[in-house]
Amino acid sequence: MSTEPSAYHRRVAEEKRTAILKAATDLFLASGYDGTSLAKIADAAGVSKATLFKQFSTKAALFDAIVTEAWQIDEPDSSPDLPTDDLRAGLTAIGHRYVELLTRPGMTALFRIVIAELPRFPELGEAQFSRGKMPYFESVSRYLIAAREAGAAKVDDADLAATQFLGMIANFVFWPALLLTDWAPERPAIEQAVEEAVHTMVARYQRRDT
Repeated sequence: MSTEPSAYHRRVAEEKRTAILKAATDLFLASGYDGTSLAKIADAAGVSKATLFKQFSTKAALFDAIVTEAWQIDEPDSSPDLPTDDLRAGLTAIGHRYVELLTRPGMTALFRIVIAELPRFPELGEAQFSRGKMPYFESVSRYLIAAREAGAAKVDDADLAATQFLGMIANFVFWPALLLTDWAPERPAIEQAVEEAVHTMVARYQRRDT
């Protein structure tokens, strides 16, 4: 007799996990990380404390899961549709994926939680950096290295180039939203921001002898 959970039980477990992550994010934002207990999260998620503890034994583990899920996206350097021999096309695709990531529901709230609680809980900043932002940043850097190896880019410092590219997009799409509650640029403005960032990168890093 198989001990593997059925498809139904896997689906129920995933639904409960999703409810827990959403309830935790909402409570962390409303009451702060320190002011939110696992018991409150279980109650808000509509699950038992035993169910919550089975999936997340500590509040820190729960926050790590929130960060990891918020940043989950196909890695740019591993996606087959990103041409390493066409820097403009590759960066355009990466740029739009980054916009999709930064504008996900809850992403701004996640940053606000970290910023608000950082003085007392520096480990939250470490989780956001090491489990969220850094893996994505490194994937963009790897794409630029792959483009260099394919002969499409002349990039001496891929990390610096990735910082420049992502920064140009985030400075328009994301960071104002942390301070301006009504910041909601129209789609054409976002697309122009990505296009200009790509144009700047191509002008700086595309090989001219290809």
